[in-house]
Amino acid sequence: MPEIQLGAHTVKSHGVKVARLHMHDWLILLLLVVIEVILNVIEPFHRFVGEDMMTDLKYPLKSNTVPVWAVPMIAILLPFAVFLVYYFYRRDVYDLHHAILGLLFSVLITGVLTDAIKDAVGRPRPDFFWRCFPDGNGVFNNVTRNVICSGEKSVIKEGHKSFPSGHTSWSFAGLGFLALYLSGKVRVFDRRGHIAKLCIVFFPLLAAALVGVSRVDDYWHHWQDVFAGGLLGLVVASFCYLQFFPPPYETDGWGPHAYFQMLAESGNGVQSSDTNINHLSVRPSEIESVYYQAEYDRETAEVNTRDTSPILDAMESGRRH
Repeated sequence: MPEIQLGAHTVKSHGVKVARLHMHDWLILLLLVVIEVILNVIEPFHRFVGEDMMTDLKYPLKSNTVPVWAVPMIAILLPFAVFLVYYFYRRDVYDLHHAILGLLFSVLITGVLTDAIKDAVGRPRPDFFWRCFPDGNGVFNNVTRNVICSGEKSVIKEGHKSFPSGHTSWSFAGLGFLALYLSGKVRVFDRRGHIAKLCIVFFPLLAAALVGVSRVDDYWHHWQDVFAGGLLGLVVASFCYLQFFPPPYETDGWGPHAYFQMLAESGNGVQSSDTNINHLSVRPSEIESVYYQAEYDRETAEVNTRDTSPILDAMESGRRH
């Protein structure tokens, strides 16, 4: 479908209508927030940590290179800013609303899955020894040799939440969604060979990857935790993006499904009438592709007709004789 100039669909003119259509989605988002809070309050599973296991859990207890408060800014506010810039450029409330809704679903679903797995697995962090024994003197059960921690309860609780990495999963959920969004907007798969467009798409993924690397450098996570978190965030981001937008490699990958559905239902497709001329702008390359395809089909049919005409003439001559 040709690209449309969306000046007639702003937050003021269509925002309330779009929000009402997706009221149940926003309610589900609130439910996900409640679940996320509960998962952070409950106590995680305390996995057995024996004395002989402490060799890999004695890394230094360090502060976060990327603080917890910075993760929502990276994974949510940064994509929000990009969505707003594009909205002011195109004035498309369908794109703005669905991008925000898809991003929030991506991050919150990822957060719920991540924290649920954290609580269920209870894997100790690489710095668990110093969380458990802040004075450096290990105390273990005489029979089972399990740890008997003397550290602060909240610090020990966090020490059992290594797998998967929440920083990494949130970052890849938000920035992965942004990468898909940008790839559709800049038409990175338009087959014109502009490889520089990939730099725009890879930049958010690089930022997310660096967040994951920082978790290993700070000894808050094992590398498996970071790998699993990144994979989880990317998978959820892909599902959430495709729920609202076509795949970036499609011709209509620049706009949300809802916009094209609205055009189909209202009959405001690509027309040449005077009433729509101020709102519609056809991308020449797409019209040309349709024209060239039609010409190709017509010429192919003509060639096939010419190639088979001698055979048909001979058959007709044979019937006469």
